[in-house]
Amino acid sequence: MRWLGLLLVLTAPALADSLVATRTIKAKTVIAAEDVALVAAAIPGSVASPEEAVGKEARVTLYAGRPIKAADLGSPALVDRNQKVTLLFQTAGLTIRVDGRALDRGGEGDPIRVMNLASRQTVTGLVAADGTIRVGSSQGMNE
Repeated sequence: MRWLGLLLVLTAPALADSLVATRTIKAKTVIAAEDVALVAAAIPGSVASPEEAVGKEARVTLYAGRPIKAADLGSPALVDRNQKVTLLFQTAGLTIRVDGRALDRGGEGDPIRVMNLASRQTVTGLVAADGTIRVGSSQGMNE
């Protein structure tokens, strides 16, 4: 009889919390605490705590009552498409700054394409915390 109780406990599904949207959230909107709620359900791929979502930006439209997946969220955008930005290249004592035009939208750490306005060449760089785009060997450097 004891083994039957133990068997039932071991085969019962483990419940976990999942995060859902409390309202429809449009893409490019920064998530606030009142925009999300925890539900007692294990939804594969969904975010498990509000801390993982609050302050992030919705990459797609999130519908009320539906689970929020990690892939649906990202860093808030610092650079918008067609925005004028500064391209920064740094290497051993050499720093080059030129004007560019963002061809993509991105947040800190996101790779985006940028057109160098002087040469009309398209390069890929990483968005820095200050909104500059680090290209070449400066991509991994911190200022």
